[in-house]
Amino acid sequence: VQLVESGGGSVQAGGSLTLSCVVSGYTHSSYCMGWFRQVSGKERERVAAIESDGSTSYADSVKGRFTISQDNAENTVYLHMNSLKPADTAMYYCATDPTSVTRCYGNYALQPGSYKNWGQGTQVTVS
Repeated sequence: VQLVESGGGSVQAGGSLTLSCVVSGYTHSSYCMGWFRQVSGKERERVAAIESDGSTSYADSVKGRFTISQDNAENTVYLHMNSLKPADTAMYYCATDPTSVTRCYGNYALQPGSYKNWGQGTQVTVS
């Protein structure tokens, strides 16, 4: 499984960005795709996730501002980020592990250590 993120950049507070994660080498019908972010010196945290059936979940810190979506025809998962704040500044990663995390709910699916496959990350800076 390969994951490639794009779409990061620098924006002013209140602005918007959309991140993309293109997935290849994936043949499982049940999965959880997560978007995580990490600030240097802090633990990686999951901000949004989407299951194969379209169910979504969000961290409280981004609810109402971020939206996760997927385009199965394009094998792409998106993270639409609105009303960005300086606190959203981080490296953003997409992750999945079809053999380990098939549902996005539960504490196990929140832990970055539960996911084996990661992209290289894309930086988001909000000033």
